[in-house]
Amino acid sequence: SPFSSFIFIDTKREQRRTKTNNRFTARCFARAFPERLFRRRRPLPITKRRIHKMSFFGIGQSKLLSVDVAFATPTRTCVVKSSYTDAMHHVARETLPLITSGDSIEGVLHVSPVPGKRVEHLGVKIELIGRVEAYFDRSGREGDGDFLSILREIEPPGTLSEPISKPFCFKSVDFPNESYNGKNASLRVFLKVTVVRNYASNIVNEYKLWVRNVREQPEVNNSIKMEVGIEDCLHIEFEYSKAKYHLRDAIIGKIFFLLVRVKIKRMEIEIRRREICGLGANAHGENEVIAKFEVMEGAPVRGECIPVRLFLSPYDLTPTYKSVNNKFSVKYYLNLVLIDDEDRRYFKQQEIILYRSELL
Repeated sequence: SPFSSFIFIDTKREQRRTKTNNRFTARCFARAFPERLFRRRRPLPITKRRIHKMSFFGIGQSKLLSVDVAFATPTRTCVVKSSYTDAMHHVARETLPLITSGDSIEGVLHVSPVPGKRVEHLGVKIELIGRVEAYFDRSGREGDGDFLSILREIEPPGTLSEPISKPFCFKSVDFPNESYNGKNASLRVFLKVTVVRNYASNIVNEYKLWVRNVREQPEVNNSIKMEVGIEDCLHIEFEYSKAKYHLRDAIIGKIFFLLVRVKIKRMEIEIRRREICGLGANAHGENEVIAKFEVMEGAPVRGECIPVRLFLSPYDLTPTYKSVNNKFSVKYYLNLVLIDDEDRRYFKQQEIILYRSELL
């Protein structure tokens, strides 16, 4: 027969048979060699896992010294967005001491060597540092972006064999800008404790602080009124009550349709954050939509007026930053978006100024 050389094979049946044989072989191997780690083990519960102890602040617990900072008076705290993400790529939150411009930072520095060991050092110092970092800038050295650096000598050179506690104080420190943690730049303030050593590497711990500054209400705060549109197709006029808002304010305005020859499906207002790093030709901008609010759904008619009321307090906003240390700027925009039946988008942006009126 010309077809005698062809053999029909039921592929699925063979796969099931192979899988069954593999399972049987695995069970036999596990019974014959129970000491082998062949069988799949369930992960241990969290309470029984080995946890590596690390310091809550700084880079970790030293093997020779334990360094800790205790503030003299109860300080305010705030929960802020961290620069790190968890295993699920969610932005983590951390609680930090909250300070403002003009505050004094006082506390006690505790340095404890491991019992039974002596640690020789060339001095113990604590430093208050304010630093602006641009993540894209790799040319500068560490410390090039410092706008604040105050040093206090805590302990002269010698040998540590017993725990010591030394007070420190930074009187009425002026912070021109608030702390910021963005996608491409950050402004951070921290205490840096350094135990200088001769032959071995220095022991360094950092303690983060968060700065917020309250600004007075601006004396001049004019309204925003603009007319935009497409010739012979669309003509709208929007008006906002003011151009400068505090972080718990509400944006109030009106939108007038003077000419409508386009089938509008809906209208939205967005709050956009634009982070600009660098200057001139090296400037790099990053846009982020902070909030989106649907103002209208359906086709408007000529002469219709749409009111706008958008509260800012539910959103994670920061004040406006202008050329901080010639490193970065942060601007906010109101973006009015119109979408027609063919999903074409018409938009108009208007910059607004944000400032902080309350510390918490």
